[in-house]
Amino acid sequence: MRNLGLKAFGCLIVAAALSLPTWAANSSTPTTAYPGTLNYVEGQASIGSEGLSSKSIGVAQLQPGQSITTENGRAELLLIPGAFLRVGNDSAVKMVSPDLTNTEVAVEKGQATIEVTDLHSQNDLQVQENGATAQIEKNGFYDFDAAQNLVRVLDGQATVQVNDRNVKVKGGHELNLAAPKLKTEKFDKSAYEESSLYKWSSLRSAYVAEANADLAPTYIVNGGYGPGWIGAGWYWSPWFNCYTFVPVGGVFYSPFGWGFYSPFWGYNLGFYAGHPIYRHLPHHFSPDPHAWGPIVRTPPLAHGHMSGLAPSSPLKANPRAFGLQGMHSGIGHSMGPRGFEGGGFRGGMPLGGFRGGFAGRGPGR
Repeated sequence: MRNLGLKAFGCLIVAAALSLPTWAANSSTPTTAYPGTLNYVEGQASIGSEGLSSKSIGVAQLQPGQSITTENGRAELLLIPGAFLRVGNDSAVKMVSPDLTNTEVAVEKGQATIEVTDLHSQNDLQVQENGATAQIEKNGFYDFDAAQNLVRVLDGQATVQVNDRNVKVKGGHELNLAAPKLKTEKFDKSAYEESSLYKWSSLRSAYVAEANADLAPTYIVNGGYGPGWIGAGWYWSPWFNCYTFVPVGGVFYSPFGWGFYSPFWGYNLGFYAGHPIYRHLPHHFSPDPHAWGPIVRTPPLAHGHMSGLAPSSPLKANPRAFGLQGMHSGIGHSMGPRGFEGGGFRGGMPLGGFRGGFAGRGPGR
């Protein structure tokens, strides 16, 4: 009887969560975010002469010609859906153009990073730095250091225009804008990953992914998309007091490896029989170029839940795997030691899931 009571209570809580619209901690927070919207701030930061605080999150927007300036502080702003601009200490970034198809910022001082998870061919995402303009061409992680005249690409690809020259910068390479001869060079990624701005960016990426894991399932009602759903874009998470990215279908991975789930995927991965569950999740996914089906790498296991009600641990995948490459073992099931086998997806979604959907065999690792 006690279990039945708890189950009934859990169902009521989930039903209430599913009926919630997108709302914020204060009534002035808009339900729609635009490029330049402040998504997080800590320490001393301002837009023009206006100081920023936690009450500014989701409300303050960087308008064309305006700059966000930090002293002993950091700030996170939204760009195109799936792309985050993060401003380091003692830095300044100006908004040049906030259009979705022509998004451009200028790093005027200090250092800033950009995390890109979902870049479309229609997007034109550019960053100015000390007279050069970098066009971001792929999903990935980018660092712009105006103090050292450096453009770094940890993952992804950018083309940097300096005067009349175009220089392509690939992952793991940097370009010194002040060098007499413009040439990309490899840099020590391990050393860079120890920097404070990188670690902070990684932590923020994890938080917004957790917000997605909790929020995405709430847009599924009775097997379909419910109230408040307007397609892929930014959605406000009242539990995390920030916007998170929710794609329209599948699961997209950030360059840090965190998953951003669509409502369907978030719902099926986070709910079973009307209540949150705990389960084991495969740690790492990546496509096998020599097999029809994806390979599932099971160890180590990440433990977490996605309830839509409280903070959770999102699935962390291969940092270089983007798009729809993350196929997951089912809820309440576990993958066999050989992963995909015999032409079928073994595990699948609730109540049986996908079977026979993939040809070939990809041995689990």
